[in-house]
Amino acid sequence: MTEATGDQYREQRLANMRELQRMGYDPFGSAFARTGTLAEIRAAFAAGREVSAAGRIATMRDMGKSRFMDLRDGSDRFQIYLRRDALGEEGFAAAGRLDLGDHIGVTGALFTTRSGEQTIEVRAWRMMAKALRPLPEKWHGLKDVEARYRQRYLDLACNPETREIFARRSRAAAAVRAFLNARGFQEVETPMMQPQAGGAAARPFATHYAALNADMFLRIAPELYLKRLLVGGCDRIFELNRCFRNEGLSRTHNPEFTMLEIYEAYGDVQSMKRLVTDMVAHLADTVYGGRAVRMGETTIDLNPPWREVAYRELLEETMGAGWHALPADEARRRAAERGVAAEPGWGLAEISHEIYEKVIERTLVQPTFVTRLPAAIVPLARACPDDASCADVFELVIGGQEIAPGYTELNDPLEQRRRLEGQAGADREKVDEDFLEALEHGMPPAGGMGVGIDRLLMVLSGAEAIRDVILFPQLRPRKEP
Repeated sequence: MTEATGDQYREQRLANMRELQRMGYDPFGSAFARTGTLAEIRAAFAAGREVSAAGRIATMRDMGKSRFMDLRDGSDRFQIYLRRDALGEEGFAAAGRLDLGDHIGVTGALFTTRSGEQTIEVRAWRMMAKALRPLPEKWHGLKDVEARYRQRYLDLACNPETREIFARRSRAAAAVRAFLNARGFQEVETPMMQPQAGGAAARPFATHYAALNADMFLRIAPELYLKRLLVGGCDRIFELNRCFRNEGLSRTHNPEFTMLEIYEAYGDVQSMKRLVTDMVAHLADTVYGGRAVRMGETTIDLNPPWREVAYRELLEETMGAGWHALPADEARRRAAERGVAAEPGWGLAEISHEIYEKVIERTLVQPTFVTRLPAAIVPLARACPDDASCADVFELVIGGQEIAPGYTELNDPLEQRRRLEGQAGADREKVDEDFLEALEHGMPPAGGMGVGIDRLLMVLSGAEAIRDVILFPQLRPRKEP
C-alpha cells in the first residue's frame, strides 16, 4: 500500500469539507460563545453541568456507534464523547467527516467515564474551522528546529512547552511593568522612526519617509529621546520597546529585539544596580519559579549579592599583570595566541575590548557587574570621579552574555558635544543637535539602564538561543532544494 502524500491528504480533507458543506455545516464558522477555556471548565467541573467548549481536535477514536475525541485550546485538553443516539444520524455522520486539527464547538453535559476521565457528552456541535493540512507528527511534537522557527504556528500548536515559554514571556512583561509602576516609574513611548540614529554604536536600518521626502532610521536605542523627557521633568520613566540593529544573526543576536530602558532623575549607577538586581530576582521568583536557573549543564544562582569586578582587573586576570602597559604590537601577538584577531590599525584599547567581548565575557556565567569600562567606548556616561579615563558604568553579564548596561548619565551638554563630535569625526551630520540643545536646557543628574529582555528571558528560561524566546525570529532566506 502506497503511503499518502501531503497533496493526497489535502485532497481528502477538501473532500470532507465539501461533504460537510453539502450537509449544511459551514466549514469556517462564526463566533462561538464558550462557557470558558478548557482549563476553566476543568477547574469548575461538576457532573451534569451544561457547558459549551471549543478547540482543535487532537485525537479521535471511533467506537462504531460512538466516538471519543480530545479537544485542545491554548489552555488544556479535554475529552469529548459523541453518540449517535444523542446527535442523530445526520449529526453523527457529519462528525465522521472531521479530521485531526479541525476546530469545533460543542455543547453538552459533563460526566466522568468509568476510567475516571472528565468528559463532555456532546448534545450538539458546530464546525469552526476546517484544517486543510494535517499538523505534524499527529501531536507528538514538532521536532525539526528549522521548521519550529519558520512555522512557529505549528510549533505552538504541537509543543505545549513552546506555548509555556511564550506564556511566561507575556507574564514577564506584565511583571516588569508592575514592578516599575510600584516604584513610581511612568511608562512612555518614543519614536521608532527617527531622523538620526543615536543612543548606541550600531549600524541602523535606513528607510525613507515619502510624505516628507526625508531619509529616516529605525531606532537602535531610545536613549536620546528618553533623556529629552528627563529635561522635561519626567523624573522616573521607562520604555519597553523594539529596537533594530542592522547587524549579524547569532545565538545571542536578532536584528529586531526588545529593550527595556529605564531612567531615574537624581539617581546614578548604584541606584540602577539595585534596581536591576531586585527586578531580576522578582522575575525569577514570580514568573520562573525560583532563583536557581539551568543553562545547559550549569546552574546559575540569581541570589544577590552578585560579583562586582572592574574591567581592567578582568583583563589582567586573563592576559596577565602588566597587560595595560604593553605596546600594541605585543598586545596583538598575545591576542592572537588567544584566538582573537586584531585589525592592523588597532591600539591597545581596541585590542583589549575585543578580548573582553570574545574571550572574557563568555566566562562570566554567574551574575557579574563589570564596572569602570573605558570612557572612550561609553560616550553617553559620566566619567568616574577618581579617574576620567573610566566611565561610571556597569555591564551586567549573566550566562556569558551582556544583559544590561547601567550608567551614571552624562548631563554636561558641553562635554557631551565634545564626545559626540569626536565620535562623528568629519561626519558632523551624525551629531544630534536637537538632543544637545535639549541638554542645554538642563538635564538633572540621572541613572540610566538598558535591559536586553530577550537575553534576560533566555537566561531565566534556560533557552539555548535567542530565537527560542522570540515568536518570529529573523532567519536567513530558505535554501532552494
